[in-house]
Amino acid sequence: MDFEAKYEISRAADFICTRNFTKVALQFPDELLKDSVRVVKVLRNKIRSIKGESDVGLYVMADTTYGSCCVDEVGASHIGADCVIHYGHTCLSPTSTLPAFLVFGKASVSVFDCAGNLYKSVLDKGKPVLVLFGLEYAYAIQSLQETLAAKSSTLSNSPSEQQIQFADVMNPVLNPSDYKTSNEHLGPSGTYTHGRSDGMTTGMQYSIGGLTWNLAEGCKMEDYMLFWIGSDNSAFANAVLTFNDCEIVRYDATENRLLSDTSNQRRILKRRYYLVEKAKDANIVGILVGTLGVAGYLHMIHQMKELITKVGKKAYTFVMGRPNPAKLANFPECDVFIYVSCAQTALLDSKEFLAPVITPFEAMLAFNSGSQWTGTYVMEFRNLISSSPVEPGKLSEEARFSFLKGGYVEDVDIQVAENGENNTGRALALADATEKALQLRDKYPNTLVNGTAKSGAEYLASRSYHGLDMYSIDSTAEPFFIGRSGKASGYKDESENRTS
Repeated sequence: MDFEAKYEISRAADFICTRNFTKVALQFPDELLKDSVRVVKVLRNKIRSIKGESDVGLYVMADTTYGSCCVDEVGASHIGADCVIHYGHTCLSPTSTLPAFLVFGKASVSVFDCAGNLYKSVLDKGKPVLVLFGLEYAYAIQSLQETLAAKSSTLSNSPSEQQIQFADVMNPVLNPSDYKTSNEHLGPSGTYTHGRSDGMTTGMQYSIGGLTWNLAEGCKMEDYMLFWIGSDNSAFANAVLTFNDCEIVRYDATENRLLSDTSNQRRILKRRYYLVEKAKDANIVGILVGTLGVAGYLHMIHQMKELITKVGKKAYTFVMGRPNPAKLANFPECDVFIYVSCAQTALLDSKEFLAPVITPFEAMLAFNSGSQWTGTYVMEFRNLISSSPVEPGKLSEEARFSFLKGGYVEDVDIQVAENGENNTGRALALADATEKALQLRDKYPNTLVNGTAKSGAEYLASRSYHGLDMYSIDSTAEPFFIGRSGKASGYKDESENRTS
């Protein structure tokens, strides 16, 4: 495949020149770094052919702070970039401060073989098919449609055009101002009503992973079979979990074969439900900031804080790089972590973590009193911003049954009354049961934690080891033996010996 076509050199140069950018950050994932030097050289020559001698600076970015699918605005700000050119796999999450141009790349695919498998799937299932795909195959969709139309015209039992619907690719140019105008249309399920110029609506519009499509009035996603073109990656897992009620098949373009087994992805839902039940028993909650560029992340962090504090739990916010078990183990006081990140990096396999890591959607299920999981799963946290976390004065007075502890527990010790005052009246029997149920139990024999902790300060105070106490409670002076003093490069006694 032509190098300039693969990296869309002409379109990227036009994006830079038409907007008069002078500092451009080129963001590459690890697997494309080998081509970064050549991309810079070809892109610089293309810019010079358009503008002549120009002062456009091109800076290569790698090793992103968070997921490589998101635009790294933090890294771009270090050199004062005017925009970002993002290469490779992307989640197409909107940016907060910088405009960006996304280059999806072009992965090889056998259009003829893919059209044959798609055609056969429509005939075998007898239901309408919605074609979704990885963005690296977006360039081949038009050829796929033409091949499918030619194949249908030669057969008498060909499916109608209404039975096969292709998703459209969203605009690869991201502007921070676009999110402010479109966010008000978002709904809680990842859909929003698509309006026409005359004020009428044309049905529901869905959007996921940079793809968008409309369904006619009266149609539901459950009526469609999803035909995914691409690899088994985070984008595919996002689609499987979001539309878990739909039948899904995947065409593997690298092996040219059709796969219908999505049990591994669906098994994730069972694991996530277990984590939700485990999070319900948490007292101390950590909010992990998994992005500093996706628009709306600050709103979601504030919403999570409000949700946690209103149900009587303690919240702490952590800003770090990519989370791993070693980093989170430094905060053993946290019973659960909420990971605020883009949809394609939100699911962390927390089997090796000391505490479970859940998504904002799972946090709303766990901490909203009376909420139940209906099977709907929301990966995109921006679709939850308009949702009310919990109504004031609606905290439950009844004990909750914990499936993990095998008994009834009480989630809060203080009831927030409607007038804002604290009501500490509780039944003694229920309080005693709650204290026993919420007691931190030792998982390992050498643990340092005992007692009940409702905050990080209480947790540290309950540790059985506090270090050496140099000062006694007694007012009388006690003799202490002080060892060497000074710096390790030269203690005081060593310097005195040298001078003498």
